[in-house]
Amino acid sequence: MELLAYIHRLLERLALWAVWAGGAALLLSAGMVTIDVLSRKYLNVTMSGSDEITGYVFAGATTWAYAYCLLHRSNIRIDALYNLLPLFLRAALDIVGLLALLIFIGFLSSKAVTVFTESWVNNSVSVTTLTTPLWIPQLVWLAGLIFFNVTLIFVLLYTACSFVVHGPASVQRLAGTRSVQEEITEETHSLSEPER
Repeated sequence: MELLAYIHRLLERLALWAVWAGGAALLLSAGMVTIDVLSRKYLNVTMSGSDEITGYVFAGATTWAYAYCLLHRSNIRIDALYNLLPLFLRAALDIVGLLALLIFIGFLSSKAVTVFTESWVNNSVSVTTLTTPLWIPQLVWLAGLIFFNVTLIFVLLYTACSFVVHGPASVQRLAGTRSVQEEITEETHSLSEPER
């Protein structure tokens, strides 16, 4: 279990880097769009393709953020009934939920591979002034989905092993919904840290 805990921490670190990179790319895109809007309004000059690039960045940054959301249990869930169930049943539902998500993301990723492969083979380009080779943004998008698949498979295996070895209570910290106390602690974490 120590190896699994180490891999979990490593994936958390990689996911954090991916989120920071995606966030930086989104900020740069927002800056580019702002410059485009201002130059169009005041200089009658447009930067062709800023909206296209922003779309590519958004798609790529989104898929690279999936793993971070999974590892930090930040995904949205409807848990009104879930919280009323016994611990064993909640743990079982968490594992089933991970499995269902893996099936869905696996299907989505297989379609993404098809789209990327067709773009690569046909040398497809966007029908815009940039004529971007579509395989480039699709590769970033697909790589994010693959990273999410790897993370999801690992979390499912880690959760199942933890369930068997440590019991249903251990599933909560890996795949369960966050408690109200955990939400409060995360939101107030920076408030409780002393200033340096």
